[in-house]
Amino acid sequence: MSLVGIIANPAAGKDIRRIVSEAVTVNNHEKANIVRRVMLALADCAVERIELMPDLVGISASALQAVSAHGDFHAEAALIEMDVDGKIYDTLEAATYLAEAGAGCIVVLGGDGTARAVSKVCGETPILPVSSGTNNVVPYFIEGTVAGLAAGYVAVRSPDLPEVAFRHKRLVVHVDGEAVDHALVDVAVVSAAFVGSRAVWDPAALRQVLVTRAHPYHTGISSLVGMLHPISELEPGGATICVEPEGQRVRAPIVPGVMTEVGLGELKLLQPGERCPIEIDGPTVLALDGEREVVLHPGMHCEVELDLHGPWIVDVPRTLALAVSEGFFRSR
Repeated sequence: MSLVGIIANPAAGKDIRRIVSEAVTVNNHEKANIVRRVMLALADCAVERIELMPDLVGISASALQAVSAHGDFHAEAALIEMDVDGKIYDTLEAATYLAEAGAGCIVVLGGDGTARAVSKVCGETPILPVSSGTNNVVPYFIEGTVAGLAAGYVAVRSPDLPEVAFRHKRLVVHVDGEAVDHALVDVAVVSAAFVGSRAVWDPAALRQVLVTRAHPYHTGISSLVGMLHPISELEPGGATICVEPEGQRVRAPIVPGVMTEVGLGELKLLQPGERCPIEIDGPTVLALDGEREVVLHPGMHCEVELDLHGPWIVDVPRTLALAVSEGFFRSR
């Protein structure tokens, strides 16, 4: 039975960066509308079953109720049977369940942080991230209907993954010889003693940035590199750069709508498997994909490794082009 999972993170896009910037807000009502459109497209692709992560604000339940009354909706659809508490553990539990249940694809509504959470546990299950967060480098700015069509094709036809998806790079954080976490886009080294508000928006405490990809057309920490040396998500390399107040001045959109000037040192390219040591000369926190996660103290040994074996990300344009070439959308 073809199965597609949908994870809509109700907390995505609601951190402090919404207050200090001009970021677009995707409210819960619109998230439910996006989910509804994804589900209708999945059903049109003849996906047999759709399972959704439940949430405390009713995003998935609202979408499920709306499509159930739709005359053209013929897929089985249900909420995943799980307890929810409104925290990241909901996403981890739902993604783990969907991967183990054999989902052909997981559609993820959120930002880079949500995509990173799913990537921790999804294994070989491809994910199709749809933008509804603050930092949206990995997620697509895409209409829900189109996302549903691409996910539906992947789940129904089960093509070889390299035909429809690409392996996303990641930055693996090693502390005292143990891999403790990873980022999909960037790791920011921040002078701080604790996690605090999690989101990184003020460059004053920023010391170093490591990236897997960087473009001048994305916002977030990675844009500091993107404004100097663009790096494609498909090329097998990354980069790191240190913040130096007297270094070259670069203006970048660290948060939406705000161009911030930062002094930067010399850019260093990273190769696959290369480990970059992190200097810990005081209280230090690593922000992964824009959110403070790993607290470091003097005496610890930390390295960040560029790894090419992250999650499979559905390549929507390539997937839909393949579907068209096979006549997938011709009337059945």
